[in-house]
Amino acid sequence: MSDGRLSRSTPNLAIRQVGEAEADQVTELFTLAFRDDPTWSWAFPNAEKRLEQYREWWGLYIHSALPYGCVWMTEDGGAASLWIPPNEPELSDEDEARVEPLLRELIGSHADQVLGLLDRFDNNHPRHAPHYYLSLLGTHPDHRGQGKGMALLAANLVEMDKQRVPAYLESSNRANDHRYERLGFVGIGEFAAPAGGPTVACMWRDPR
Repeated sequence: MSDGRLSRSTPNLAIRQVGEAEADQVTELFTLAFRDDPTWSWAFPNAEKRLEQYREWWGLYIHSALPYGCVWMTEDGGAASLWIPPNEPELSDEDEARVEPLLRELIGSHADQVLGLLDRFDNNHPRHAPHYYLSLLGTHPDHRGQGKGMALLAANLVEMDKQRVPAYLESSNRANDHRYERLGFVGIGEFAAPAGGPTVACMWRDPR
């Protein structure tokens, strides 16, 4: 699940690990970053309600991921990344159980199609080797065009290369595919949202 708009890489960007005290800040960053993302705006089609819906939706994923210690943000709060470490679930059992009722509360009958989309994310997720999974990557709108999202991603990948562990992501905005390719990701498939919705690219990166 990756940010709708990313920019060119900027070297030597200071980053820090996100803790519980910054969870709300990161939730808001992802909320704003994904506002016009093709896939997630399809999932949450009411533009007037979308930001408030995103706050609850992305908050669920941040709540599950923080204990892994793999949520990162630039020092200036311009971009953030949320990784799931190898062989760990994206959501805890408790948070997974909240997904369907939360979607039905937020988007009503459209939840059936979004649940179908989530199944397609899961069914296309590679399982042939342990890897880090980039669940979310976003740039705050006030910081776009400065390369912070891609610089943060590049910094994360340096650490994964040191561990000799692959990385996987889904590109929910196909305009960003080439940016990921510049950092070594290769397309390994794609899938579409139900009912002729947007396509999502599946991208894999072996360690360098």
